[in-house]
Amino acid sequence: MIGYEVLPWLTTALAVCYGLYLTYKTSSCCGKNDKVNRQIDPGNAKVVHSFDIEDLDEKAVFCRCWKSAKFPYCDGSHNKHNETTGDNVGPLIIQKK
Repeated sequence: MIGYEVLPWLTTALAVCYGLYLTYKTSSCCGKNDKVNRQIDPGNAKVVHSFDIEDLDEKAVFCRCWKSAKFPYCDGSHNKHNETTGDNVGPLIIQKK
């Protein structure tokens, strides 16, 4: 039989294990429904945009955060995203030489 002096340790260990289990089950980092792109062409299995380099202006700034209202071009939406999440995403800038 387990002595009463072990009961607080056992209860604490079970509570910690249960807390870790809940954290694992409810975390959003690895969920199947945790999409990066939630608004740009959601019906497609893969979103692809192609441009000819000759058709671009001297400088083209493309979105990489998927939050731009002018997607695929950047409108600076990543700034708010970075402030909110602590992320460091920025645009892809292509310049002609």
